[in-house]
Amino acid sequence: MTLLLGVDTGGTYTDAVLIRDETHVIATAKSLTTRADLALGIGAVVRDVLAKAQVSAKDISLASLSTTLATNALVEGQGGRVGLIYIGFDARDLEVHGLKDALKGDPVIVITGGHDHSGSEVALLDEAGLRDWLAQDQGVSAFAVAAQFATRNPAHEQRASEMVSDITGRPVSASHHLSSKLNGPKRALTAVLNARLIGLTHKLIGRAEDILQDIGITAPLMVVRGDGALISSSMAKERPIETILSGPAASIVGARWMTGLDHALVSDIGGTTTDIALLRDGRPEIDPAGAQVGPYRTMVEAVAMRTTGLGGDSEVHFISHGLQGGVSLGPKRVLPISLIAHEAPEVVLTALDRQLRAVMPGEYDGQFLRAVAGVDAGGLTARDLAVFERIGQGTHAMDQVLMARVEALSVQRLVSRGLVQLSGVTPSDASHVLGLLDVWNCDAAATALKLFGRRRTGSGDPLSVDPAAMAQIILDQLTAQTSLALLTVAFGEEQDPYHGAPADLASHELLHRGLSRMPGLVKIEAGLNVDVIGLGASAATYYPAVGRKLQCKVTLPEHAAVANAIGAVVGRITMRRSGTVTAPAEGVYRVHFIDGPKDFISEDVALQALEEWLSAAAMADAQESGSENIQVSANREIKRARTEARDVFIEATIFVEASGRPRVSH
Repeated sequence: MTLLLGVDTGGTYTDAVLIRDETHVIATAKSLTTRADLALGIGAVVRDVLAKAQVSAKDISLASLSTTLATNALVEGQGGRVGLIYIGFDARDLEVHGLKDALKGDPVIVITGGHDHSGSEVALLDEAGLRDWLAQDQGVSAFAVAAQFATRNPAHEQRASEMVSDITGRPVSASHHLSSKLNGPKRALTAVLNARLIGLTHKLIGRAEDILQDIGITAPLMVVRGDGALISSSMAKERPIETILSGPAASIVGARWMTGLDHALVSDIGGTTTDIALLRDGRPEIDPAGAQVGPYRTMVEAVAMRTTGLGGDSEVHFISHGLQGGVSLGPKRVLPISLIAHEAPEVVLTALDRQLRAVMPGEYDGQFLRAVAGVDAGGLTARDLAVFERIGQGTHAMDQVLMARVEALSVQRLVSRGLVQLSGVTPSDASHVLGLLDVWNCDAAATALKLFGRRRTGSGDPLSVDPAAMAQIILDQLTAQTSLALLTVAFGEEQDPYHGAPADLASHELLHRGLSRMPGLVKIEAGLNVDVIGLGASAATYYPAVGRKLQCKVTLPEHAAVANAIGAVVGRITMRRSGTVTAPAEGVYRVHFIDGPKDFISEDVALQALEEWLSAAAMADAQESGSENIQVSANREIKRARTEARDVFIEATIFVEASGRPRVSH
């Protein structure tokens, strides 16, 4: 028997799952994510899942982790100070692809060197200038190195990396290790971000390994890459940038394992966002432009994921224009009324009853505030500080906190700083009113929805006098916005695309007439022609209605709430390598090896030499990451031009993939 442990650290919860013999989930657990030290939450959830399964830690054969650390760190601007060594480029290139913004004032040196498209040296590497710069204490935790056309000849990046190690002893990220594609400034950006993350990732993975060992788990630790594949913890420490979008990638792998579906849209709804990706031929679609994280477009292979600000805790907004009025949801998250009333019932229920007795609806009815403990409140303006101190440590109705209308802007700033939490009506409250959920305070949710429904539409009538009807309006809007997001992704992934922007096509009136089967002289029928896999704790509540609206099958796996943790441990180790053959002169075929270019006089011999080298390198990478029973596949893309009645070789790229399951301990 083999026992596999999967762990996922999300923004709110850290999940764990135990799988027996790679076929059966035997226990799951959730624990609050400990933002200050993620490893503490990992330890708590692992101990919990082991206790639930009543198994010994020493029986675990493999452990694997998917983490939001890299993604969140880049979005939030965290990470160490780095130094960039920029070889053979013009200093003005630092403005390209946001490289200057990503450096955030960190030191950079631009020196001569680099190669051309064919891999020939353009200028000598300025080793003296680099040595003088490195000899000075730049105050950085790691270095990034990027040279012109390093993917065609990495000699200058390799030499600069050697000098960094010899002179400073600090970690170094070379751009050609992270991507084999052209576009130097974009590779440099990827190397900078990787270097920035090295310290954070070393700390997290090292702490996680220590805690697992303290618990008694001696099995190897794997980490999920952004494309859903697994890599060893040691490789993740060296290339942390490859773990961005690790969590969403793990959810897709988990969805495929739980359902067996090879072709589906995977939609993962959380409290704040809905993440949607396409599963095609059993694999997640990879973003061809590279992973986008916050403002940065990297060269990292990662799942093509569309994130929409729509979740179970999305803020409900009143739409007053139009005779009928209505609601919209998101993109911000608020605490559900039912939850804050569960935690502070006297304050919340008393305030809701007071607001309901008022003759006219109030602007801030059904909204509450509470401070976040342990957050630095330095740097506030006098007005913002006064509002913050008025909120104090308790829970308050917003209409009793604000002394003037302008203070509403102070509340917005306090919320955006993470100092204060705002509570309001959410889809979770609507679900409580309709009996779909029963975990928090249903009475508070009903009163809040009654208050919300008193607001007047353009016709002068209240939006809804019945809390249940108001709840249905909210859930219908959640269905509509989820359906629109799924349709937008589907149109964007069409291999034979329609004319028009995906978002415009998804919202077209004719499409929605077809979805609703509206009668008329022209018969229009439409539906989503692919299954939807609904993930997330609330998917079972919301997604059946989405399936009915889109005329498609929705699959809701039994363990949808811990799909990320499942995907973290059931994936495969997959290593990819690619290389290029160019033609600097007729009859000359130049293979761009990692140790420099080499010329051949035969196309077939050149292609075979490159494929054999790439296969061996990918195989070695997979073995180093702990894979066994490795399978290797190769694909060639050859460009030719027709001239003077014959085909002329221009360039060829060979892609090799080595894949296998991780080796487990016995």
